[in-house]
Amino acid sequence: MTDAFLVPGAEGWTLISRPENHNGGAWRVRAFETMEEAAQSLGEDDSFTLALPIGDVLAQRLRLPRVEEKELREMVRLQIEKALPFPPDEVTSDYEVIEQNENECVVSAVAVQNDRLSEVARALLDRQIIPRAVTVYAGHRAATHARQGRALFIYPEAGTLVSAIAENGKLSFARTLGANGAAAPLEFELPQFALNAELEGVGSGFSNVLVDEKCYELREVVDRSLGTKSEVVGMETPPAATGINLLPENWRERRARQVRRKEWRQWLVWAAMAYAGIVALALLHIGYLKFRLAQLGHAVASDEPKAAFVQASAASWRSLEPALDPRLFPIEVLRAIYESLPSADVHITAYTQAARQLSLEGEASSAALAYQFTEKVKKNPALQRFNFEMQPPRLLPNDHAQFRLEGKLR
Repeated sequence: MTDAFLVPGAEGWTLISRPENHNGGAWRVRAFETMEEAAQSLGEDDSFTLALPIGDVLAQRLRLPRVEEKELREMVRLQIEKALPFPPDEVTSDYEVIEQNENECVVSAVAVQNDRLSEVARALLDRQIIPRAVTVYAGHRAATHARQGRALFIYPEAGTLVSAIAENGKLSFARTLGANGAAAPLEFELPQFALNAELEGVGSGFSNVLVDEKCYELREVVDRSLGTKSEVVGMETPPAATGINLLPENWRERRARQVRRKEWRQWLVWAAMAYAGIVALALLHIGYLKFRLAQLGHAVASDEPKAAFVQASAASWRSLEPALDPRLFPIEVLRAIYESLPSADVHITAYTQAARQLSLEGEASSAALAYQFTEKVKKNPALQRFNFEMQPPRLLPNDHAQFRLEGKLR
């Protein structure tokens, strides 16, 4: 439930909730005999407004100098403290501006004792259910039906009959008149109520007199007592918003913690879903890799005879290469080696050539000539198919150097 109002009914409580699809349609209205029953239909994460009966709050109409908002709030608080026999820290209050001019403003001030509020909402608090706002139901009715002018409301609430005056959509003056449905006392109490309102500075001329549909049988008494024609109104679905919020500070902190816990739970759910998605993708990727590996294995197995034939053919060509490549013919290799002799002081004394390697022995008049000969052999373009290595020359008594040069086909 993302938006709801828990309001006092003629008897018990009424829960007005938004349609589940949020796409229009009639709001759902459910009646409960007790707050305990209403609490069972709400959850810790539900966002709802708790509207109090007029009998549980103090509502005052105050005429104050026009000052800055911060100063005005402090002045309202001081006036509320004078009217209530409780310490300031045991009371939560709020106000709305009814009208104002350059010099003064008229405000609707409402206060509730925190212990009384906790008593009313005990069933909610026991289930860790904190409303997003605490208001007064009479204020919602005023904001819904009497946005402009001065109107009188008569409606049943929590087993009593309530008479409330609204000015420009704000609660101005309210009293309980007696037992719900008692017509005879109403005929005497309603004129007294109008007189008390006059004494509080509220005019008794009403642009509208509104009677709840549950009090339809009282219309004649109301009309006769006030000398006017009343109208019938039903339950607000939903009630209009009001600027009054009597949510105590410790309730605000508890609700803020609940909201943070809800957000963390939501983040954890999203993180778990993301992790599960990553794991699922990883498993799918592994499955795909295994599938591809199996495909490649089958392809390798099917191509293995062809690969074996190619390898055998390559081996045969490599074995025949010395006989087929003119650059590897012994006469061509010897010619290139003799072209690499640096001088007549270097002599080839032995030469051996196999299929893929060759070796030659020689004697030079000095070790330097032997190394020079080796370098020329390595750089000879006609001998680049071979990789030559020479061991250190052996010096003879006559200072000549014997050397051995070996070459392997690359």
